[in-house]
Amino acid sequence: MTRVLLTGFAPFDGESTNPSWQAVRAVADEPPSGIEVFAVELPCVYGASVAVLRAAIEETRPEIVVCVGQAGGRPDITVERVALNVDDARIPDASGAEPVDEAIVPGGPAAYFSTLPVKACVAAVRAAGLPASVSNTAGTFVCNHVFYGLAHLIATEVPDLRGGFVHVPYAPEQVVDRAQPSLPADAVARALREIAVTAAHTRTDLRIAGGATH
Repeated sequence: MTRVLLTGFAPFDGESTNPSWQAVRAVADEPPSGIEVFAVELPCVYGASVAVLRAAIEETRPEIVVCVGQAGGRPDITVERVALNVDDARIPDASGAEPVDEAIVPGGPAAYFSTLPVKACVAAVRAAGLPASVSNTAGTFVCNHVFYGLAHLIATEVPDLRGGFVHVPYAPEQVVDRAQPSLPADAVARALREIAVTAAHTRTDLRIAGGATH
């Protein structure tokens, strides 16, 4: 049994739900065969989110961590390639903090690459009939903050751990009154199951095009 920690976020920016946590909780309730899934909800707060993540890793001792967050406006499941060492808030986090141009880890590397098989995960989600793509920006909000925090933890303290970040679209109930793409939570959960299984069984990523021109 491969031990996989999945994290989602609590609602933020006035929303009553967060599709990342909806989907992560669904995967934990019905994990894929051969995968032991632990699910943890992170606060949408700079600093505190990484502290909760660290505590969850110490408690569950996973082999793989997949952090999941909401990317409102994106139409598909996006598997993140890179985390940047910068917090630059366009909106406040759930505690009201709005850091601007602040390093997540002072003196840390400018960026880290995901240690998940990013392109293989995208291919697996597409093979399951769901839209997915590689993303080359996780933003500069709390999602990127958590992604970088996880990557730094792996690089400096837990080298045998593998991990990365996945962004998901709005849930349908979030876009009733606005023209934005969405995916149901059960579809997102299916995608996360594919990602967990692929990460557990794939050490060498696919060498296929997944870049972007802008």
